[in-house]
Amino acid sequence: MERSTSSFRGATYRSRLQMDRKARNIDVIIIGAGHAGLAMSARLSSAQVEHVVLEAGDIGQRWRRERWDSLSLLTPNWTLDLPEQSYAGQDPDGYMHKDELADHLEGYAKHIRAPVKRDTRVHRVGAAGKRYCVTTTQGEWFCRAVVLATGAYAEAKVPKIAESLPASVSQVTARDYRRAEDLPAGKVLVVGGSATGLQIAQELNAAGREVILAVGEHVRMPRQVAERDVYWWLMRSGVFWETTAQMDDLNRARRVPSPQLVGQPGMDLNLNCLHDQGVEIVGRLAGICNSTAQFSGNLPHLCKSADLKMHRLMQRFAQSAPHPLDPAALEFSPTQLARPRLAVKLDDEINVVLWATGFKPDYSWLDLDVFDGKGNLQHQGGVVRAPGIYALGLPLMRRRASTFIAGTAGDTQALAQHLHNHLDKQTHRMVVGGS
Repeated sequence: MERSTSSFRGATYRSRLQMDRKARNIDVIIIGAGHAGLAMSARLSSAQVEHVVLEAGDIGQRWRRERWDSLSLLTPNWTLDLPEQSYAGQDPDGYMHKDELADHLEGYAKHIRAPVKRDTRVHRVGAAGKRYCVTTTQGEWFCRAVVLATGAYAEAKVPKIAESLPASVSQVTARDYRRAEDLPAGKVLVVGGSATGLQIAQELNAAGREVILAVGEHVRMPRQVAERDVYWWLMRSGVFWETTAQMDDLNRARRVPSPQLVGQPGMDLNLNCLHDQGVEIVGRLAGICNSTAQFSGNLPHLCKSADLKMHRLMQRFAQSAPHPLDPAALEFSPTQLARPRLAVKLDDEINVVLWATGFKPDYSWLDLDVFDGKGNLQHQGGVVRAPGIYALGLPLMRRRASTFIAGTAGDTQALAQHLHNHLDKQTHRMVVGGS
């Protein structure tokens, strides 16, 4: 009888093990094999936490296939340190091309031996008792924690006003734009005054296209200050590392557009530059009526505000400088534009509208009660409202640095520790409770 019971228990154990393998149970699933997901994988591997990284395509795919051909990073290569790997290339002060970054991430994944499952698109993440069920193109996984590492740049944000454009005008987003020659012939209206809008407007203008650039609130920033990259100053002054708790209005801070920069050594990119190169600058696209694009008249005021904020930033840099700076190194020409037009007849002048109006995350597959009334993911420093769910790479998630590669190390360290504690508590409850 004793022997029979032992055989039965052994058979039951083997049966459960086979079921687990078939259902693919694991402690943690990371969704997304970009820099944030891979960095979290490195943290979990160091802590010996069993996990898998699910990637819809290939490592670095978004950089290779969803950005324009000439794009380079806005941050210098020396900022690209990741957990367990520092930048070791020959050009620390250069700006990595998007395809080089994809290769860099591929090499990083190999270096940390990240358990990446490629071509595994997630269709749904939902609750399954005390665990989570992750449904993918390669079947189902069950886990105790999920890390959302798909980032903040999954989809292009297009304003509702786009629906009012006449059918004769072609539309394209910055996510789908690749090169100037792909666009239909004719004048292009680029909508958006951040880094993306200015870079694409400059590229189109250099390719011989007539360009109108519609600009609203914007952040002006020089590429270099006193012969050092602006990101050196942002880090040294502490601006880059400011936490969300240090910000007076976090919601507004998250809406501030990215600074007007280009990833070229010593090259400034601002409205003055584009104006001098022949790009027509107008105010924010405010409406479309009878095939006429109407622009806000407050652009001069916004330009003065951007200049003032840049001047304040220079003063903060000066306070953090290792030695007194020449005042001339902190002075930049004010924005000086011709009086902008307030309206353009689309049918007569504009053939293409390119929306450079930002990006947003895509959590359409996340079937959990973790969103607010506007559809925004609810989290506190990357700790999502549902137990065991974490997010990475979101704007001002924990610090200003959170969306940058340079900010990944600190964010993943904090969240990996929180995740590890969550698993420990869950295991303790299972042992004590017997379930």
